[in-house]
Amino acid sequence: MAETTTEGSGTIEALTLVPKAEARQSMKDFKSDQEVRWCPGCGDYAILAAVQGFMPELGLAKENIVFVSGIGCSSRFPYYMNTYGMHSIHGRAPAIATGLASSRQDLSVWVVTGDGDALSIGGNHLIHALRRNVNLKILLFNNRIYGLTKGQYSPTSEVGKITKSTPMGSLDAPFNPVSLAIGAEASFVARTVDSDRKHLTEVLRQAAAHPGTALVEIYQNCNIFNDGAFEVLKDRQQAEEAVIRLEHGRPIRFGAPLEDGLGSKGVVRDAVSGDLKVVTVTPENEPAILVHDAHSASPTTAFALSRLADPDTLHHTPIGVLRAVDRAVYDTQMAEQLDSAIEQNGKGDLSALLTGGDAWTVVG
Repeated sequence: MAETTTEGSGTIEALTLVPKAEARQSMKDFKSDQEVRWCPGCGDYAILAAVQGFMPELGLAKENIVFVSGIGCSSRFPYYMNTYGMHSIHGRAPAIATGLASSRQDLSVWVVTGDGDALSIGGNHLIHALRRNVNLKILLFNNRIYGLTKGQYSPTSEVGKITKSTPMGSLDAPFNPVSLAIGAEASFVARTVDSDRKHLTEVLRQAAAHPGTALVEIYQNCNIFNDGAFEVLKDRQQAEEAVIRLEHGRPIRFGAPLEDGLGSKGVVRDAVSGDLKVVTVTPENEPAILVHDAHSASPTTAFALSRLADPDTLHHTPIGVLRAVDRAVYDTQMAEQLDSAIEQNGKGDLSALLTGGDAWTVVG
């Protein structure tokens, strides 16, 4: 069950099992007393400020909000949030958060991870959390580099990337995190950018309202080891032609129009191959411009949108919510099974289980 509450500028769906805050909260209430220690200019500062500023919208008691992280620069996040939190082990944040969300439905559980933490050693944990649809919100900071260990290539680094560990250029084809999430049957998948606070906050708002696992990839600048990796998406002039802003129910168009809305770019489906492609909008093709449907039951178009971006130049990069569909939530179903078992059989006997028919005594 969920109820709708309105706090600040957004409407948030919150599980009724998670207690509400007794008093109105502000950004200050979610700032811890810890000194924020990232490199000056790091994109993590912008994300932290956005999350701290957004948290009061949830209207939840901060004692019932938990941030779980793995290992990496982004994983210092729990120290800076005045909520409960856990700085866990490399790649295992989704597994730990799954146990917490499944056993404590009175908590709002958030995972903070990075492209190395989530997609390298933590890859299996991530995809299984997504397919199970546990009630988690996963913020994946992607700077396309290993920052904490000082500049090695990561699972999202582009082919040919020269780093300390790939002095002749990376040979690995990079992961596309949103493609991976959609392929793992994630029920909510979105992408945003660290420096666009308005857009980041809106995506967080939609992720928080979603029942089940929500994965938000955040392009985040590492100004020490991979500075400017997303500059084409941040520079105002370049971004106009490079960024595709997705809005449910609206035609997928971008770029500066010449006149009467024509001359801009749009996304259409190729009549022969069925693939998506970018075209210049004309009177003839305007009716064929794709209308974004984030709630489509089929993941086919969302996956195709995730593949539009050129992995090297980042031109035609979609940002926003690619997919948001309703699916059964794992921890809710698990709680229902436990309630049903207790109703039918009473509470279990641990001793009887340990000494049951599958137990034996070793003699010798």
